[in-house]
Formats: sequence, C-alpha cells, structure tokens
Amino acid sequence: MKEYYVYIMSSNNKKSVYIGVTNDLERRIYEHKNKLTKWFTQKYNCVNLVYFETHNQIVDAIYREKQLKNWNRVWKNELIEDENPYWLDLSKEW
Repeated sequence: MKEYYVYIMSSNNKKSVYIGVTNDLERRIYEHKNKLTKWFTQKYNCVNLVYFETHNQIVDAIYREKQLKNWNRVWKNELIEDENPYWLDLSKEW
C-alpha cells in the first residue's frame, strides 16, 4: 500500500514554516535541504523537517495539507511542539 506524507519544514530560527505533501518523504526532504526546490523554502531557508504524518490515500493527505495551511501560526506551532517540543530536525539521521 502506498503512503503519502504531510510534512512541515522550518527555518533554523523557527520564524518560517513550509507545509507540503509528498509520496516520497526522504527524496522531498533531500530536495529542500539541497535547495533544489524553488520559491518559499529556498527563500526562507526551510531546511529542518520538524513534523510529518502519514496517510494511506492521497486525497486525505491533500485535504490535511490544505487544512494545516489554513491554521494560524499558534496552532501550527502547537502541533509541532506536541510531537517535537525542541523542533529537532527529524531527518538528521537520514
């Protein structure tokens, strides 16, 4: 069964976050870290994977991504800190 991921990337100073969806989390994080992505993540240096969740259906992952993008920043921070209180880079060992 295929898996889909909703993820949040953060800048080093935690001022900017990027929310995305992918079917290959390791590849996508590699692209962010190596600045192969354009626009927001490159401009704001969002290179730390601070949160992700797994979904079995792409429609569920896309729905969740849109939901999180509409949240205010306080809610996003709380979501991250519930799972990752120190905002550690979850992909550091990859």
